Amino acid sequence: MTETVQPCPQCGAEIRGDGRFTTWCAACDWNVDPERPEEKQGRLAKAQRAQARRHGERLLAELGTGGTLHARWDSSTVLAVAVALVVHAMTVALTAGGIWFLVRGWGGMGMIPGAFLLALGWSLRPRLHRLPEDEPVLRRADAPELFALTDEVARVAGTRGVDAIVVDAEINASVRSYGIRGRRLLTLGLPLWEVLTPQQRIALLGHEMGHYVNGDTRHGLVVGTAYRSLITWHYYFEPVDRDPLDDTGALTLILNLLYVVPRLLVRGVLTVLDGLTLRASQRAEYLADRVAARTGSTRAALELMDHLLIADSAAVTLRREVNRAALNGPRGRRQAADRTDGLWELLAADLASVPEHERERLRRAGALRGHSVDATHPPTHLRHACLLIGEAAPPAVVADDDRERRITEELSTARTKVARQILRDGY
Repeated sequence: MTETVQPCPQCGAEIRGDGRFTTWCAACDWNVDPERPEEKQGRLAKAQRAQARRHGERLLAELGTGGTLHARWDSSTVLAVAVALVVHAMTVALTAGGIWFLVRGWGGMGMIPGAFLLALGWSLRPRLHRLPEDEPVLRRADAPELFALTDEVARVAGTRGVDAIVVDAEINASVRSYGIRGRRLLTLGLPLWEVLTPQQRIALLGHEMGHYVNGDTRHGLVVGTAYRSLITWHYYFEPVDRDPLDDTGALTLILNLLYVVPRLLVRGVLTVLDGLTLRASQRAEYLADRVAARTGSTRAALELMDHLLIADSAAVTLRREVNRAALNGPRGRRQAADRTDGLWELLAADLASVPEHERERLRRAGALRGHSVDATHPPTHLRHACLLIGEAAPPAVVADDDRERRITEELSTARTKVARQILRDGY
């Protein structure tokens, strides 16, 4: 670590920094967000950001004036489900049309449109999530202590536990349903899990379990599958590249012109569905944060958000180790992949060394960005403020050293496999 000292070029205040991170001024916010992402300038994108900002700030204001958040079906939710059902009805109509053409035109020209409509209906069918095939999947018999902890957190959240846990290399965690029976899946990204304290891990599990009780229709079975169908539609109507066999380009031009209207219609339906589910999605995040605070404590939930803020630092550390292994070529990378011990400890130590002034810069940068990155989630600074409303919550589930040791042992095989995957395949 190299400490740097310089005057702020904007206000003249003394700036002390760490040579590993961005130099910025806490007095005037000079250079607080040098890599601020470019915002989409279209009218639609601006309207979405403005709507997201209004919803997020309104929900926070409701809490600040003594209101309470709870999952509920409002008019927007009902309309979103109605739109989703219309989308699924279109898929049913295509499939029925294909069957009709096949039956009426068997052996004749009706076979061609019938087969086409059936293929289209099949590609647009509601797609249920499946268990991944290339990631470690844990069942209850594989990790009884981890499942027991998840069950305990789920009871506090007011729901049941999960049926499977997937461990991957993402700096994230998530939950979803999979299969026809709607079984529950928890995905734990080891680069995030390994840098958290035991109490922060409980808050993380609380946040994820909270998603099962927070009324987020966007990721529900009906609306979520409709989203995926609409995205498939939009993909089909994307402009096509010029065919090398089409010398004049006339055929490509005609085809793209025919695609304009249906593409705009599909995009319009996606926009409507976005608007109808936006408030529920933001409310769901606030509610999940409240569950995180209730299970792991307010302090642990706030610390968890700080870790999510420095996720880029975790990615930099992992890429550095991958590049170090790659210096010796494919053989060196394979050898590094065989020596995975210490990767997670190194990652935890690197993130623990991120100074407070860098964390504060990221908080301020997040406040400046607002909804420009992701309109479906409230900005971190609003979620942070939401958790600070009212009295701090004590932990309902307290970390236990013996249980943590047993959980670490249960994850040992997955830890080695994911570390080997990162060092071998890159990050």
